Amino acid sequence: MVSDTPKEKKLLPDRHPQHDLFVCDVADAVLKDDMASMEHPFFSLSKKPEISVRRYENGNKWIEIVPSVRGLATIYDKDILIYCISQMIAKMNEGKAPSPYVSIVAKDLLVFINRTTGGKDYDALKEALDRLAGTRIHTNVRTGGEEEYENFGLIESFKLRRSEKTGRILEIAVKLSDWVFRSIAAKEVLTLHRDYFRLRKPIERRVYEIARKHCGKQDSWRISLEMLKNKCGSRAPTKGFRHDIKELAKGDHLPDYTIRFEEDMVVFHNRTTLKEMDSAGFISYPVLDTETYHDARTIAPGYDIHLLEQEWKNWWYESGKPPLSDPDKAFLGFCKLRYTRNPHP
Repeated sequence: MVSDTPKEKKLLPDRHPQHDLFVCDVADAVLKDDMASMEHPFFSLSKKPEISVRRYENGNKWIEIVPSVRGLATIYDKDILIYCISQMIAKMNEGKAPSPYVSIVAKDLLVFINRTTGGKDYDALKEALDRLAGTRIHTNVRTGGEEEYENFGLIESFKLRRSEKTGRILEIAVKLSDWVFRSIAAKEVLTLHRDYFRLRKPIERRVYEIARKHCGKQDSWRISLEMLKNKCGSRAPTKGFRHDIKELAKGDHLPDYTIRFEEDMVVFHNRTTLKEMDSAGFISYPVLDTETYHDARTIAPGYDIHLLEQEWKNWWYESGKPPLSDPDKAFLGFCKLRYTRNPHP
C-alpha cells in the first residue's frame, strides 16, 4: 500500500500495486528508454496540441520536429515507446533477435504505464499512436553509429484490433521507425525508475529523463538553468521555468535524484538508488525461504533454479528495487511465467 507521505502526494497513485509486474519476467517489469530521445526534446510538454515546427541545435547536432494536424507527440505518448523498448530489450536479453515489430496487449500496456483501464484510456491510446506516427523528425543525431538525414516518424505504422462487442482496443501491432529501432538494436538505452509513470507533470518527466541520462550513477551533475530549459524543450518563459524547477526541488519527489539551485545553476544529486552498493558495500537482495527452491524446481522443471534466482534478483534491482510483500511468491511467479513461455531451457 502506498504511504500517505508528502512525497507520495506529489506522485500519481500506484494504480496497480503488487500486480503481475512483481511476478513476471523482465519483459514486463524493467523500464527502458532510448538515450537519443532522453538527450533531445522530441516530445511536447504541453497538454494542448502543438502544431508549429520546432528546431533545436546543440553544437553540430540539430533536430527539426514537424507535427501532424493532430499535433506533436507528447511526453505522455512516449509511454507507448518506453513499453515497446522495454519489451524488445528484454527479449534481446533472452537471446532473441531484435525486430522493429512489437505486439501489444492493450490492457497490459495500460497497466504497465500506470493508467486506469476505462473506456477513455483505450481511446487515448489510439490518439497517442496517431500523434506518434504523424510526428516527423529530421535530424543528424546518430543512433547505432549511423546518421539519418531524412524525415521519419517515431513509429512507422500501427494496426489495432478492437472488440466487436465493446469497441475497445484489444491488441496493437506497432512497427518502429528504422531510426528508433537502430537505437534499440545497439542497446543505446537506460533503465528508468518505476515511479517515472507516477510523475504528474510533463516537465517532471522530462527533467527526470535528462538527469537519468547525464547524472546517471554519478554523485552529482550541474547544468545551467537556460541549458536545462533548452534540453527540456520548454516553451515557458525563463521565469516560469525557474519556478517549475524550484517547485520540483521543493517537492523532492523526483525518482533517483534530488535537485538544488546554485544561483542560475541546477545541481542534481544521486539518491543512491542507482548505486551498485549500499553503505555496507553490499546489495541487499530479497531473501528466499529454503522451501521455495524446492517449489521452484517443481514449477520450472529442467531449469537451473539458482540461475533463475539471479535473473529475478537482477530484474528486481534494475526495476528500482520495488518493495515485495512476499518475495517467495514473487519468485515462484517469475519461475512459472518463464516456464510457461519457454518450457525447455
